[in-house]
Amino acid sequence: MSRQQQQSQGVVLTGYHSNAELLPKTGPCAQDHEPTVPSRRTGHYTVQQNQSAQHEDRSGLSTTNSSTKPPGTDPPSLLAHPRLQSSYSPKPGSSPKPGSSPRHSPNPSSRSRPRPPCQRSNSQDSLDELEMDDYWKEVENITSSGGEAAKGEGGEGGEGETQEEQQKIPEEGEQEEAWLTEAGLARLFDNSLAADQDQEEDNAVFLSTLTRSQVAAVERRVTSLQQTLLRRRNRHCVPDVRDIFRPPEKDEEPSKLKEGSENGEKDVPPAEVETELNVDVAFSEQALTYRDNHQRLKVTASPNSPDDKLPNFKLLRDKTGQTRIGDLSPLDMKKVRRLVLVESTALFDTAGIDLKAHKAVKVKTKESGVFGVPLVTLLDQDQRRTAGTKVPFILQRLITHIEQEGLDTEGLLRIPGAAIRVKSLCQDLESSFYDGAFQWQQLKQHDAASLLKMLIRELPHPLLTVEYLNAFIAVNKLPTKKQQLQALNLLVLLLPEANRDTLKALVEFFKRVIDHQDKNKMTLNNVSVVMAPNIFMFKGFRSKVTEQQEFSMATSTANIVRLLTRYQNLLWTIPKFIMTQVRHQNMESLRKQNKERAVRKLLKKITTEKPTEKAVPEESSQGFIRVQAPQFSKVSMAVQLTEELQAADVLTRFLSQDSSVAVKREELCLYETGGNIKERCLDGETYMKDLFQLNPTAEWVIRAVQR
Repeated sequence: MSRQQQQSQGVVLTGYHSNAELLPKTGPCAQDHEPTVPSRRTGHYTVQQNQSAQHEDRSGLSTTNSSTKPPGTDPPSLLAHPRLQSSYSPKPGSSPKPGSSPRHSPNPSSRSRPRPPCQRSNSQDSLDELEMDDYWKEVENITSSGGEAAKGEGGEGGEGETQEEQQKIPEEGEQEEAWLTEAGLARLFDNSLAADQDQEEDNAVFLSTLTRSQVAAVERRVTSLQQTLLRRRNRHCVPDVRDIFRPPEKDEEPSKLKEGSENGEKDVPPAEVETELNVDVAFSEQALTYRDNHQRLKVTASPNSPDDKLPNFKLLRDKTGQTRIGDLSPLDMKKVRRLVLVESTALFDTAGIDLKAHKAVKVKTKESGVFGVPLVTLLDQDQRRTAGTKVPFILQRLITHIEQEGLDTEGLLRIPGAAIRVKSLCQDLESSFYDGAFQWQQLKQHDAASLLKMLIRELPHPLLTVEYLNAFIAVNKLPTKKQQLQALNLLVLLLPEANRDTLKALVEFFKRVIDHQDKNKMTLNNVSVVMAPNIFMFKGFRSKVTEQQEFSMATSTANIVRLLTRYQNLLWTIPKFIMTQVRHQNMESLRKQNKERAVRKLLKKITTEKPTEKAVPEESSQGFIRVQAPQFSKVSMAVQLTEELQAADVLTRFLSQDSSVAVKREELCLYETGGNIKERCLDGETYMKDLFQLNPTAEWVIRAVQR
């Protein structure tokens, strides 16, 4: 059968055969090698035509799934999915352990098949089997080094031993209750809570700014929790037959959609041509429109569609300026987090994805040290040395050392350091890192990379947190790359500050490694598959999942690391629609405060004061704004508003008029304060006239960046 005919009919991958540990003496795998020549770096999938795949017997021990879909329906990126019947050859001289991963399973009946060309892929678009082979090699390295590293860390005493993070699956109703409480809406289901007038009004303001899909997400959880509480009260009642055989309701329709979008792009047109991200409209509203349009048009994709492409997404330019994480005051960030929690849930709801969040259980952890220490503890001990530290010193120092040694080293992050030497270095860092006695000049680059990966995976609590780990993995189930990117944006905003800042430092480092891929051979995909196990496989992970779950997570987690790295400049921003909702909340709160103040003044019969509404300054009404700079000798400056005036221009003009400023230009920021925002550091490309029209009562202050 010709190649074109085979592609038109579709194929199924029926077995993955991992080759032996030996390397060919003639060099890396090449097309003209004999099929029997083993290679450590490669493996291959056997291919069958989809017409005969259901009838031909598969060789080797395989992991089967009784719900296997028809051939050709899974996207090509899911190379490690349990639906693909996989069989692996063991290392020479090794014997499989009961219950071990299929990649260690024996393959007594493996057939000798010609191997395809196996040069390492330079593509950034898809994850191929060679790159996923790196994933399993990394898992093997983690498994073989995990026990020894733990012993090395805990050798100083009983307090040094770390217990693995425990995950508790919430009971019925607990998840909805926890969600509503986290969103600050506990009064919606528990009237016994003490009535707080301010809290009630705050919730009313919050709910008034929600979109229809956000409101639906809240209502869905309130209704579900109320039904659960009702069932608890009527647990011993005989059920009504009408309740047992009740016809499906309209609200259950999204669950049907889940099957269609489970594998990512199945219900999507062959290619996503739209690369501009609309941040003016809520992501869940856009997803709802997408879902309704595709249901009406019954759009389906070709099985061979290029659904694993990474479009060159960009944000639509907002004249009022882009808001990055860290630009807002803590009070506004608290509002952002509440809104993002509701919005992210609404976005997953549109695709029928029911997130089963795990509940973190407190466990005993080390109270000091370097490895196996909670992230918050690491930062606490670092901040006692240097105030304002946001990323642990040890992580910063390891990254700096790797970069000082040069990022051109081939196999950087992929090739592990010597296990015995890494164990010894781990002990040395524990005892001498904070004393400054560690001999960094003796640390080899691959050993430093191994220590970096160990630091991340040995955290007692996952870097992506127990609460949101499943949500990050579930991102792959969203039907389009755009929705996956939008969901990641929201999840990054939900992470605790310490986790978010540390993750940002990591993905920035990954990007710098990838920038040297011509020399180090580490592409976006290579880095992603190697780092995914270290980020997602927290302590005790492998004892908690089945082989099928581990296989299905392999490509999914690698894809998440890929998206986090590729789109990091977009993910650490706050969408404009969220900022609009925050401004509306602040305006409503301001009106309430002004109304209360007016009533109090009326009761006191104070009639001499000016109206409570803050008037627009006279300068502003004439096309000028007054910029304050209380930290500097030139304390204020009048600036004329023009169509082209940007925030960066205001800073440039200020520096040109005050030569005594010793602060660097990049350390200064023009802040928008008051009005409908508490405080916001402005993007240099913010158009001042447009922002003034959005917030006419704001004040404008120049000062050093507070980050």
